[in-house]
Amino acid sequence: MNKNIKVSYTLYAVENDGKEHLVERTSPNQPFQFISGLGMVLEAFEQEVVNLEADDKFEFSITADQAYGPYMEEHVIKLSRDTFSVDGHFDADHIFPGAEIPLVNEDGTRFDGIVKAVDADNVTVDLNHPLAGQDLIFKGHVIDSRPATPEELQGALNLMSGEGCECGCEGGSECGCQSEGHHHCNHHHEKNDGHCGCGHGHCHNH
Repeated sequence: MNKNIKVSYTLYAVENDGKEHLVERTSPNQPFQFISGLGMVLEAFEQEVVNLEADDKFEFSITADQAYGPYMEEHVIKLSRDTFSVDGHFDADHIFPGAEIPLVNEDGTRFDGIVKAVDADNVTVDLNHPLAGQDLIFKGHVIDSRPATPEELQGALNLMSGEGCECGCEGGSECGCQSEGHHHCNHHHEKNDGHCGCGHGHCHNH
């Protein structure tokens, strides 16, 4: 059974020294919402909350292997500055250290990268997930958990296929993952083997 689940939580990541740092906090007024059984969130996260009821509290940890995997140095790549040129001019307004940029590989797969450095010839981009190599800790409670309606399920499937949410749910985002900025949504960076292009202007963050 697919469930429509709303949760409010605080997310912490555990550094290598064992210290926790705050990553994200939602609220009852702006909860995180998803449809279970569709692979929309990390499997370990879904397993922890899918059988809980409204008002149930939770606190659990997810290892890096269950979350976004180990940090891999080979996923830090250098791309020519020309890749990020618009009309012959380097796009300095969007390409700078710390910027999150959308990329697309030769197969058309879209993913995000973080600019680590910019020099005269190259842009160094980190394709690891920002939380790669870190254990995650979630503390929060369930706001609502109920069977998803056929319309909500279809809307979530439309959203995942890129067709958008057409089920008429309030806010236009109630059919699935309410905010793609949530770090435990189940999207992973794909290794691109160096064949990347800047998605700015034609490829949206996913």
